[in-house]
Amino acid sequence: MTGMDARDADLKKDLDATLRARRELGEEYDSALVDSFLEKVDQRIDIAVDRRVRRQLAEQQVTAVRGARSPRTTDSWGERFGFAIVSLVLAMPLSAIGGGIARLPGLLVVWIGIVGVNLIQAARSTPELFHRRPGRDDRREDRWKD
Repeated sequence: MTGMDARDADLKKDLDATLRARRELGEEYDSALVDSFLEKVDQRIDIAVDRRVRRQLAEQQVTAVRGARSPRTTDSWGERFGFAIVSLVLAMPLSAIGGGIARLPGLLVVWIGIVGVNLIQAARSTPELFHRRPGRDDRREDRWKD
């Protein structure tokens, strides 16, 4: 039985007990029995609402903590350095193959590819390298407008 089924079963048992008590005690106790049953239902609703509110608050706190942390670059300095070393090591045989097969055009294609891969890696690991700095070029334009 899941948690929801168990709670429904408990609520059904409480309702059955209330109805049996009504039969035994008579109609003069109807309002007291109904009030007692409704109090139990209210308690269950309060517990469920409290649980949901606590869960939502915890989720909001986790989201706030994650959002408050400054986004760290995914690569460390060592990973970037290692990537550069590997690309230079691979550049040697690729240059030999490209230059041997297609001479200068092959060599240019290989090195354009190597530079392109390294630029992509640099943009991925430190995106601020390729973003325009605010205000720097704007000031130059303002000088010429006056």
